[in-house]
Amino acid sequence: MKSLSFQIRVLLTLGALLIVIEVANLLTGNSLNQFGVVPRTLSHLPYIFTAPFLHGTPTHLMANLVPLLLFMWLTMQWGRRTFLIATLSALLVGGVGVWLFGRSATHIGASGMVYGYFGFLVLAGFRSNKIRYLLISLVVAALYGGMLVGVLPTSKFISFEYHLFGFIGGLFAAWHWAR
Repeated sequence: MKSLSFQIRVLLTLGALLIVIEVANLLTGNSLNQFGVVPRTLSHLPYIFTAPFLHGTPTHLMANLVPLLLFMWLTMQWGRRTFLIATLSALLVGGVGVWLFGRSATHIGASGMVYGYFGFLVLAGFRSNKIRYLLISLVVAALYGGMLVGVLPTSKFISFEYHLFGFIGGLFAAWHWAR
């Protein structure tokens, strides 16, 4: 992917966009959350594209923002095409998986994307046969491996489904396109 300064601009723009959306959501009494994914509701299927931008609280956003931006930046190191494929994989597999199999609730938040990038990063280095990518995978697995607990149903207020299906989407992208 282009230069480091371009990557940082992309990440800062996305971070600012997420914060602006959260402020707008707060000012409207969380009315934007209606654009989250409600499983097996046909009218909510298109919201697989909007749900990752919405968060229930500022704390929810902050919990997702740092790992999202870090994992996005690390995924960018594979190049633009692979980054876009990993992003679309996490978005589509995560969103459609939640829509098909999720619990009856409104699912929102960027954690599906966080887990998608995490899944990609853990596997992609091993698939690439390149030392620098393998090092990224090893460091991510060592520092963030505890995140795997998040794909299990631990709380009725946390969408483990988004975590699980986003992670699967990231693994899928790594398996097919990390080389």
